[in-house]
Amino acid sequence: MAILKRILSSTVLLILVGMSCIGSSSPATRILVTVVETTPDQQRLLQPQPDLTFERSMPSPQPVITVNEETKYQQMDGFGASLTDSSAWVVWNKLNASQRQGLWRELFSSSDGIGINFLRQPMGASDFSASGNYSYDDVPAGQADTDQAHFSIAHDEPYIIPLLQQALSVNPGIKIVALPWSAPAWMKTSGTMNGGNLQSEYFPSLAKYFVKFVQGYRQHGVPIYAISVQNEPLYSTDTYPTEYLPAAEEAAFIGAHLGPAMSSAGFDGVKIFGYDHNWNKQEYPEAVLSDAAASRFVVGSAFHCYAGGVEAQSAVRKMFPTKDIWFTECSGITPTSFAKDLSGQVENLLIGATRNWARSVVLWNIVLDQNSGPTNGGCMNCRAVVTVDSSKPNPSITRNVEYYVLGHLAKFVQPGAFRIDSNSFGHGSIQDVAFQNPDGAIVLLVMNGGSGNTAFTVKWHEKAFRYTLQAGAVVTLRWQGGK
Repeated sequence: MAILKRILSSTVLLILVGMSCIGSSSPATRILVTVVETTPDQQRLLQPQPDLTFERSMPSPQPVITVNEETKYQQMDGFGASLTDSSAWVVWNKLNASQRQGLWRELFSSSDGIGINFLRQPMGASDFSASGNYSYDDVPAGQADTDQAHFSIAHDEPYIIPLLQQALSVNPGIKIVALPWSAPAWMKTSGTMNGGNLQSEYFPSLAKYFVKFVQGYRQHGVPIYAISVQNEPLYSTDTYPTEYLPAAEEAAFIGAHLGPAMSSAGFDGVKIFGYDHNWNKQEYPEAVLSDAAASRFVVGSAFHCYAGGVEAQSAVRKMFPTKDIWFTECSGITPTSFAKDLSGQVENLLIGATRNWARSVVLWNIVLDQNSGPTNGGCMNCRAVVTVDSSKPNPSITRNVEYYVLGHLAKFVQPGAFRIDSNSFGHGSIQDVAFQNPDGAIVLLVMNGGSGNTAFTVKWHEKAFRYTLQAGAVVTLRWQGGK
């Protein structure tokens, strides 16, 4: 009988201990949440905060964000900017080798920096070129080089390609998409890279131009992930390299020339993007994707931020659910306020673009000098991710708001991650987007778009935690989920 009493007492004790463990997170089952925050007053800049812990139950202050990785959306390629000719020239000529290496680790390493993993590479001159106008097949006026006999990427070999190689050595997973701001001048109605239309008789030669570019970069150890036919094809100006290319002509070029040429060269794995212009002309990508010949080769559409609304991405995706979306250009402008740009870029790009199917978020110049240059006839007050001020003997490096914006996702969301389901609360309130990395980790980005401090709850798998975010602040929350 005494033995029976001891057994019963032990059983009751085990039950009570088990109930206690169910009511709170035991050390063996604790799920820690890492916290990194940026505030509009710049008191916190990608600054780690004390870890949080999921609890089994707690009061739930509104709003409540529910994260569900069982519902997956698009797979992510990455976050980044453009190494324009001006960017590369500033880094190569205004910084010494040690400074370059340090800056590249800050930009491209996820452990030592913000982990940029997507670069949009101009093929030839853009409005940010320290070299003026150039293409890879420039011949004297009045001449043509239809066989691309004079094609050369020699312009890029002194500093652009070496910097791309260095970036890849820091982060081998970087994806590079390349595209021209203009075809070579001799292919165009204007006879110059500044404005005008592409002449259709040169479509075969331009297709060969793309093939030779991809081959040339690969020979230097720089693989090309994707190409676009033309930057901003609906804009033409005589002040910097541009080209007007109607949707029907882009579709004809891709379907009959570029796609077959890339395939014949063994580059079927290089993706071809359509459009690459603003949100306000969704009929352009729809026309390209509707073309039977072009659609065989085009994997999706690329968008910019300068006109229209981000919802256009979802409208195109709805019409063509088998084709993907990339967001590929938006530039900050000087002077503006850090607080305004932080909330605007996070709301519209990190959250807005990705919640509207974008596989990438790419800003414009990765580096510029203290004068927002060197420029080549275009934007005179564009702001880069980083500014190098070389006006003094010892150049200084300023990390602009774009650096911290990109860092909130690039550092934490791995290539190959899926966007997963989470509810968001719209402009002027708590907004968010969630991802699951290939290793199973969950990444949740939250921004407080309201006018005062807001407490919110994150719920996941019947567990929850609370966090309070000041107005205009941004936080990245990460925890280990299941694969």
